[in-house]
Amino acid sequence: MRKSILLIFVTLLAAAGSARSIDIIPRPAEITEARGEFRITAQTAIAAEGELRRPAEIFATDIEPVIGREIPVAAKGEIRLRTSPSLAAEEYTLAVTPRTVEILGGSPQAMFYALQTLRQLVATDGTVPAVVVRDKPCFAHRGGMLDSGRHFWTVDEVKRFIDILAMHKLNVFHWHLSEDQGWRIEIKRYPLLTEIGSVRRETVIGRYDKTDESRNRYDGKPYGGFYTQDDVRAIVAYAAERYIEVIPEIDMPGHMLGALASYPQLGCRGKGYEVWTHWGISKDVLCAGKEETFEFVENVLAEVLDLFPSKFIHVGGDECPKERWKECPACQRRIREEGLANENELQSYFMHRVEKWLHEHGRELIGWDEIMQGGISKSAVIMAWTDQFRGTDAARKGNRVIMTPKWNCYLDYSQTSDPEKYEPIGPTRYLSMRQVYRLDPYDRLKPAEYRNILGIQGNVWTEYIADFSHVQRMTLPRMAAIAEIAWAYDRKDYDDFEKRAKRLLPELYGNAKLKFSEFFFEDIE
Repeated sequence: MRKSILLIFVTLLAAAGSARSIDIIPRPAEITEARGEFRITAQTAIAAEGELRRPAEIFATDIEPVIGREIPVAAKGEIRLRTSPSLAAEEYTLAVTPRTVEILGGSPQAMFYALQTLRQLVATDGTVPAVVVRDKPCFAHRGGMLDSGRHFWTVDEVKRFIDILAMHKLNVFHWHLSEDQGWRIEIKRYPLLTEIGSVRRETVIGRYDKTDESRNRYDGKPYGGFYTQDDVRAIVAYAAERYIEVIPEIDMPGHMLGALASYPQLGCRGKGYEVWTHWGISKDVLCAGKEETFEFVENVLAEVLDLFPSKFIHVGGDECPKERWKECPACQRRIREEGLANENELQSYFMHRVEKWLHEHGRELIGWDEIMQGGISKSAVIMAWTDQFRGTDAARKGNRVIMTPKWNCYLDYSQTSDPEKYEPIGPTRYLSMRQVYRLDPYDRLKPAEYRNILGIQGNVWTEYIADFSHVQRMTLPRMAAIAEIAWAYDRKDYDDFEKRAKRLLPELYGNAKLKFSEFFFEDIE
């Protein structure tokens, strides 16, 4: 009798120990666990036709390294994909039984997200726990930004970054393409932008000391790179297949030394410019007093619009010192003729002109929160980065806002409280997974003002990130916290997220052959 009781106890204990946790990130709106499991075998196929075929094919490719085979996509199969007009565009249900996997989505995009959820549930032996998942996102803008200005990333590397966004159900890739340290996009009307502006003669080693140039060391190696227009089209198409909109950023009027080195007449001084070899904020910016400047901006943007079908175009507007404008006769004449009060209002004038041109061409303007200096139109979208309160203020005034405050969303910041001990050289500000997750995009807003918050975004600036494995380790796993806030804000719970993340993400990232930081998983903060 004792042996029988002991055998039953051991059997139950083993069964309990072998039960799989159902871990999904971002957290779904509703999960109902069931009994049993579905098994993917050599005979399993995905039933998908028309617009659903491509999401199914991408899933089959992504899951191949996990189960050791690619699942065929056919007219009939055990994994069945269907759309339903009763569901919202990004809403889906996923029902797994021992015999079938039934996925219902409001659109092919929703189907793509459902398949990302299924991807997280598939074990290496091909089993999927029986479950019903009902899900939809909280925010429309769920983004990630990659800085290609400070360091250049190959087309394949940019596509890998897009893969990272896609697996987290993010739907916007913000691509930073121009900088003081390099111009990165081919503009056919201005060939010198890439012939001259895309290359710096060398790069500072380590942190730049702006107080004493004699203390800085340089590598003595020319550094450059740019994307041809065909490269851009390929990346935009790759993102579109994963239901990601690519929003380009051409930063202006500051952060423009790549352009000024190529076409010095666009600056207030008109000479003496070079592509910067170190980091920081240059006093040299586009001259807002010259009509030639606006002709240049419009011609560049015309080619950008031909390449990017996105509704929004990001024009920067951040970190624009006003010293050159104060000294420039053309800028001072513009201030007098337009009845402007000061140089802040001159920047506002600049942004209003660019926005008007974009509106005439069917697009809308996004800018960093400094575009609010001197006044901005109600139609401009504010990307709040310096702190969340600027975004809150903009939302209260009626502007649409994307929250990306540096204290929660700058993924180039250190991941530990002792970066000198644990991490490569980089920004010393500390941004743990817990701090990312603390972001509340609605903080201090009234419910009637919530509609002005479009969403959130994680940003990867690359002054101190020179290789793509480093990009991945800074992005992952913290982008998972960004994704959960953006998708599941109304159900966020850090303790629950931490448990799910530690069980799910190492294997998920490993199966995708992605590099990731291990500090969070080793409880190093």
